[in-house]
Amino acid sequence: MDDARLMEISGYWSFWEAPPRPTVPRDVELPPKLRDSLALVVQGVRRCGKSTLLTQMLDRYRLNPKHCAFLNFEDPRLGTQVDHTLLDQWVAAFRKAHPRLKRAYFFLDEIQSVTGWEKWLRTQLERPRGNHFTITGSNARLLSGELGTVLTGRHQTVELFPLDLAEFRRIKAGASLEEYLFSGGFPEPLLMERGDRLRQQYFSDIIERDVRERLGARSVAPIKQIVQMAFESAGSELSLRRLAGGAGIAVETAAGYLEACDSAYLLLSAPYFAFSERKRAVRNRKYYPIDTGLRRMVATRTGLDHGKLLECAAFLALRRRGIETAYWRDKGEVDFVARTAEGFVPIQVSWEPPTDRQHRALETFYETFPQAQEALIVGPEEFENNIFGELTTPA
Repeated sequence: MDDARLMEISGYWSFWEAPPRPTVPRDVELPPKLRDSLALVVQGVRRCGKSTLLTQMLDRYRLNPKHCAFLNFEDPRLGTQVDHTLLDQWVAAFRKAHPRLKRAYFFLDEIQSVTGWEKWLRTQLERPRGNHFTITGSNARLLSGELGTVLTGRHQTVELFPLDLAEFRRIKAGASLEEYLFSGGFPEPLLMERGDRLRQQYFSDIIERDVRERLGARSVAPIKQIVQMAFESAGSELSLRRLAGGAGIAVETAAGYLEACDSAYLLLSAPYFAFSERKRAVRNRKYYPIDTGLRRMVATRTGLDHGKLLECAAFLALRRRGIETAYWRDKGEVDFVARTAEGFVPIQVSWEPPTDRQHRALETFYETFPQAQEALIVGPEEFENNIFGELTTPA
């Protein structure tokens, strides 16, 4: 591909001629400034709004759009075998078009499609030349664990999720909490009359492109079955052996599928709460869907379980704040135990007033962990009032 064609494709994704269209502002905390020695990594589930957030950075950082180059590496015009040499060519071509520019900003969307991008980016950051790089991707393992080994100390990470309740109401003014739990927070379907079709397509795309291709699995059928069972069991301990038996696959295979779905942000897991690593390891995890609207599309059980959906939304709200969250069960169950700057906070979630069983579970929890902080009881009103905003992450 010659430079002119590459710049033409980049121009399609950039805003050199016209500003970005208005979008729903996202309440995500970004670094105070962009630095050419640190890459900014934005990661999250496919179609949650990562590309939109990139465009919003133009205003947030008061950048001149003509000094910013965008490129989505899933653009089919780039070809199927994209590697780091294209990155070199793209940066050089943009710099050639702006020979006197001191600072240039490159936004690399869905970077996991590029072979060898990690070492290429490390080279750029080790010898900064006024080029600032922001990258996005749809795989947490690729953009966190694997990236961390290559770019230790060279990147800052921001997680983006589907819309929270406040963001949802910027599209659906006056919407109820029940409407939010029913629809979920993927932005684009909210603007359509038949958004469920798009949600179904999202599910298929995530399974195929971010899970099956990543694993090299021959079929999507058992992966979909695993996710379906996990979605239906949201908020309950999930037995790998039972999950594998239901899908007709080996336990190790089921574990691999769950891990890949977690990495793709399709499922998010909560471990058992204990100070002992051995106790945590022997207990099953709980899994939550990335989006309540997506869960409705996938789960086969009918009916709107408000309590279950509120628990899913509460877990996502904690995750958005970067709060490490587990669950606890002995003679009763505590839905969440949140690790905060003040200490460990037990949390019970219930659509209706909390039951005696939930109160007894808290009493048992305090007998085991008397040093824990005061419990939070989260119902619809507390969720609407953003009670989790009172929690702070450990330093």
